[in-house]
Amino acid sequence: MRDVLTQIMPWWTAGEEFGLATVVNTFRSAPCPPGAAMAVLGEEAVGSVSGGCVEGAVYELAREVTGIGRTVVQRYGVSDGDAFSVGLTCGGIIDIMVERVSRDAYPELGKIAASVTVRAPVAVATVMAGPGELGARRVIWPDRASGSLGSQRLEDAVDDDVRGMLAQGLTRVRRYGADGQRRLDELSVFVQSFAPPPRMLVFGAIDFAAAVVRLGKFLGYHVVVCDARPIFATAKRFPEADEVVTKWPHDYLASVEVDERTVIAVLTHDPKFDVPLLKVALRTPAGYVGAMGSRRTHEDRLTRLREAGVADAELARLRSPIGLDLGARTPEETAVAIGAELIQLRWGGSGRPLTDTEGRIHGEG
Repeated sequence: MRDVLTQIMPWWTAGEEFGLATVVNTFRSAPCPPGAAMAVLGEEAVGSVSGGCVEGAVYELAREVTGIGRTVVQRYGVSDGDAFSVGLTCGGIIDIMVERVSRDAYPELGKIAASVTVRAPVAVATVMAGPGELGARRVIWPDRASGSLGSQRLEDAVDDDVRGMLAQGLTRVRRYGADGQRRLDELSVFVQSFAPPPRMLVFGAIDFAAAVVRLGKFLGYHVVVCDARPIFATAKRFPEADEVVTKWPHDYLASVEVDERTVIAVLTHDPKFDVPLLKVALRTPAGYVGAMGSRRTHEDRLTRLREAGVADAELARLRSPIGLDLGARTPEETAVAIGAELIQLRWGGSGRPLTDTEGRIHGEG
């Protein structure tokens, strides 16, 4: 829903009634991930749930749901006899939840939009199958919750689980018993997390950093550039960065919060910056720590880090030389190689050409 939020809020504010279709589950080579959404008001549609495969059918269903006001979960996939009928010709299967949205039917949408606008974490848990009211919704923040799922025990279980998911930015279906029993699966709840974007911390205000910043923004990161040299660390040199910090890199990193979604890219390849910075970085929970430099630089860096007291288990986390082997030479090509490695780690790809692989293209995300 995040992708269509700016378009649907004027509809909601004006008191319009419209249909909102959201991908809640995917199987095999589904083109859009859970959380992808399409909204329909009259003859206008915004967003996408399948990259075009079943948009027409979903559009009609959204218009129907707007009229009847009843939440519907519909599965789409390759049909038994004709892959080119209403279905996903790529071979995937998607479950789509379609609900009617209005100020009365979805009163919390304004608060959700406000939280997303200021990058405050918020999640929406919606009953999509099982006993109870289909479409029952609960909005959950780290410190409060609003809405009812019909059972206090279910709400307690969902609130607890969702806050854990929200911390990791996870969007997926969770299953419970009618009263929140985690060992049962009679009730399905779709959890959509609107977490702040993950952060990319780029150290070293060099020309390669400018390309990495652009790539990071393209991939949806909140990008920070840090360098101890004020002549290089300027907003003018990095106009697309969300923040430009002039500070010794290891001091800055030690002062900020780092989580499992954080990317740390060390591009300085200067020992006086690299060693103290990587000593801090490799002891954080960051999901990615990469350092640029030749193989000779890498070996020298490992020696210096060991001398600084960094353990081999910590060094095993270091991705150096940084990026996938694409033969990259220019700053822009190097940025693509780094971005490719981030995508590979995120989704578990092999990094090999698709022509050399078999089976599904999209893994189980």
